[in-house]
Amino acid sequence: MRLLLVESDKANANALIKTLKQSGITVDHAQTGHEAIDMLRHYDYDLAMTELQLEDLEGYEVIRRARKIQIQTPIIVVSGLTRAQAKIKAFHAGADDYITKPFDTEELVARLQAVVRRSRGYSTAIMTVGPLSIDLNAKAASVDGHPLQLTGKEYAILELLVLRRGNVLTKDAFLNHLYGGIDEPEMKIIDVFICKLRRKLQQFGAGSLIGTVWGRGYVLRDETRVTEPARGAPAGTTDHLHTLLQPSV
Repeated sequence: MRLLLVESDKANANALIKTLKQSGITVDHAQTGHEAIDMLRHYDYDLAMTELQLEDLEGYEVIRRARKIQIQTPIIVVSGLTRAQAKIKAFHAGADDYITKPFDTEELVARLQAVVRRSRGYSTAIMTVGPLSIDLNAKAASVDGHPLQLTGKEYAILELLVLRRGNVLTKDAFLNHLYGGIDEPEMKIIDVFICKLRRKLQQFGAGSLIGTVWGRGYVLRDETRVTEPARGAPAGTTDHLHTLLQPSV
């Protein structure tokens, strides 16, 4: 999960970022409402989480402006305001959930995952694409009931592919997901991870699930749709994407 945290208080932001990263969530930080809207416009996030009291704008206004320009990223409000009217105002602005402080860390992460699942069309933590199933809670994957022995990075890549099934993901998107812009290795490492994943999937006859869109990136095959790369990805033609999908690196 790649999350945008909108929080003006640096100490609070750093504490929350540390907590979220311990749960395997990649976090980008925006200190102001205007910065948050700009980042949401130009980058693809699974989720945004905002405080209501910011340096320049109220969190309500950040949400309203994001929805006005058709940003569909799920947005959760985290606030110490507990009165019903604050929550109602947030939902009317376009928020997807409202979490009051103080909160339990496990509950917070569970609610973040639930919002992301629903936004991707899943109702439970068990997500299935063809013979492949992954369990978001257990961080485990299987093919036709056969467990896959995956490293942390391999699982993270597979989880992202499943959450974005049918969407072409660039190597840069994978690097951001895995490393969050910190000490990123060369881009070719993604080819290595994908190759290893395919070999493990192939053990149970599912090696062709991950397709290559030449010059663009990778996609988890979904017969219902194949869409453009995420916002911020390099531009290029996507004509006849289905004919470009290849099972090799």
